[in-house]
Amino acid sequence: MKRIVFLIVALFLVFVGFYIYASDGKITYSAEKGKFVLPFGKTYNYTDILVKRVVDGDTLLLENGERVRLIGIDTPEMHESEKLYRDSQRSGQSRSIIQRLGRRSYQFTRSLVEGKRVSLEFDVEKHDRYDRLLAYVYLKDGTFVNAKIVEEGYASLMTIPPNVRYADLFLKLYQEAREKRRGLWE
Repeated sequence: MKRIVFLIVALFLVFVGFYIYASDGKITYSAEKGKFVLPFGKTYNYTDILVKRVVDGDTLLLENGERVRLIGIDTPEMHESEKLYRDSQRSGQSRSIIQRLGRRSYQFTRSLVEGKRVSLEFDVEKHDRYDRLLAYVYLKDGTFVNAKIVEEGYASLMTIPPNVRYADLFLKLYQEAREKRRGLWE
């Protein structure tokens, strides 16, 4: 019996030691999940992280394997999905036209951030229901990626409270892009 208790205590101490080493011992409160979160594994410096790949016009894959959904913007779908079908029905445009626009948005975002180091800024909620990070993204030269995509006409607006920090800016940039027929609006 003493050996079992010793083994359990030893395993517990190893786990606690590994946790403190791997995550700097940070315990956070997640408002969206309504509970304390004890992160397991390495924490990342989101002020200097590489964009490994652009998934689509508004989603990035980071070097640590996490996906980032850009807050406040929405680009056309380029892959077959339920959203593509809904967007087609809602807009009256064919799926192939939406996918072509989606590829243009993807190419713009890709040329802007793929292979570059960025910093992330979070709003109220840090993850969406698909467990993607929700973030505002900045290039090292200070370029605000979410805003640049809207400004150049490659995204529509998608404001989902409570993540609304830059909603007014995005609306202004969106209206200007449409008026000046930039990007997808030409």
